[in-house]
Amino acid sequence: MEHDLSQYGMSEEKLFSFHDHSEQESEKITAPRYSYWQSVFRVFFRKKLNIVILALLVFVVAFAYIYPVVTHYDPFANLMDATTKHLSPAAAMKKFGVDIKWILGTGDAGQSTFQAIWNGSRISISLAFICAAINMTVGVVVGAVWGFSKRVDAIMTEVYNIIGNVPYILLIAVMVMLFTASFWTMVFALTITGWLGIAYFIRTQVVIIRDREYNLASKCLGTSTVKIAMKNILPFMTSVIVTLLATEIPSYISYEVFLSYIGIGMKDMSLGRLIFSAEGAMVTPGWEFEFWSPVAISAIITVVLYVVGQNLGDASDPRTHL
Repeated sequence: MEHDLSQYGMSEEKLFSFHDHSEQESEKITAPRYSYWQSVFRVFFRKKLNIVILALLVFVVAFAYIYPVVTHYDPFANLMDATTKHLSPAAAMKKFGVDIKWILGTGDAGQSTFQAIWNGSRISISLAFICAAINMTVGVVVGAVWGFSKRVDAIMTEVYNIIGNVPYILLIAVMVMLFTASFWTMVFALTITGWLGIAYFIRTQVVIIRDREYNLASKCLGTSTVKIAMKNILPFMTSVIVTLLATEIPSYISYEVFLSYIGIGMKDMSLGRLIFSAEGAMVTPGWEFEFWSPVAISAIITVVLYVVGQNLGDASDPRTHL
């Protein structure tokens, strides 16, 4: 019986040629290349909704940093003109002309509410990013060592039991009231113990995997605790860390808005300070834009940051890369 060898795409000589046995060649395994971060972004961008949300986040953050610089916002430019205060969007457009900065009307000093919101957004976002960078860095490193070293665990557990039982929001409020209510005071208040909860969470995750065989082998070979924690443990916790970061960044904006709203936040005109200043406008007919505009923007920023972080955390899980 004759067979058609053309279906194999090779000539008869190649199909039936003799090959010498090679032990090195037999050990080679052909497999597609795997890149962790390429797989993360491939899974993340697979969902069209993530692309839309990420684009919205990039737009909001870029606009918050670029627009105030380009427009040179001056909150007191119209302070002496009483006819410019508390104008609705239509009235502001009629008085000053059609311009994007008047689409939300004016505030109690005749300032552009639109410009004030984006200037405040820049302050609030900067605060959230700086606090997240400090707390996550310290919390992850300390938590990794805390979970792996039993000696450190005994000390840090007692520290956590004492400080962890003090209400966080109360501690922040006391710190802000003791010092000048400035941007860096708020950063100090949010980071002085903010890393402790993160460290305890990381410690709990590390305890789960610290006694696995490869970690015990590394310890027997004389590898230091810090190196084992940084090389053997933390790389396997990327998805956990990203998910934790997704909840931390929006929470700092929420803390800042809440403290400013109750009158003990920063003196800088952040989103929280804007909401506090416009509290009376919430129930005044025609002035509602002054209050609800910064509320809406702060809600959008926190929700978008949270959703992007959560979805990126899910994509960071290697089990989703299959």
